[in-house]
Amino acid sequence: MWRATVLTLFPEMFPGPLALSLAGKALDKRLWALDAVDIRAHAPDKHRTADDTPAGGGPGMVLKADVVGRAVDAVADGARPRLLMSARGVPLTQARIAALAAGPGLVVVCGRFEGVDERVIEARGLEEVSIGDFVLSGGEVAALALIDACVRLLPGVMGKEASGAEESFADGLLEYPQYTRPQLWEGRAIPEVLLSGDHAKVAAWRRGEAERLTRERRPDLWARRRPDPTRR
Repeated sequence: MWRATVLTLFPEMFPGPLALSLAGKALDKRLWALDAVDIRAHAPDKHRTADDTPAGGGPGMVLKADVVGRAVDAVADGARPRLLMSARGVPLTQARIAALAAGPGLVVVCGRFEGVDERVIEARGLEEVSIGDFVLSGGEVAALALIDACVRLLPGVMGKEASGAEESFADGLLEYPQYTRPQLWEGRAIPEVLLSGDHAKVAAWRRGEAERLTRERRPDLWARRRPDPTRR
């Protein structure tokens, strides 16, 4: 069973939205499992101190290496990757998400305050990953996003396997526009090609729209794409 273990100062934030919709139904069916571990439970003092002031001075607090290290040691099994949600981490991609979903699960450490003592990142082999170039109050929201992205790819979670094959980033492109009834809304009509019943024309239109949107909105993705040898 694919298992996510989250180390956090706020275990009450989990499962949160992961208990709803596709992820929640899959959790109820035991298609995956979730453990939320309180980092403070591994502090040695009666006050459950998990943070201290930064060495060298400066604002904020830093999560302590000894406490985080004990928490990681208590849950690490050697098989699952150990990730640290971090604004300075490597940006997550759909390919990386797919690789994580294909594995046994993951251990996620949620940073807080000014971050985590660098020594425990190095000593426990924590891989720093990011969901975007912005800063959150802590890693919990990012961890929820990461886990949701993985869970939806697990076997049996999505109703139709094609749902995951034709969405944004699956082929290095953004997803094409989607439409549904009513056919006419506020003077705006569904593109005629989508109502034609000609599957080849529909597929070509969708491909063209995906390419157009990717060129316009994500030139970085477009620049990384390999040319399609079947297109002239």
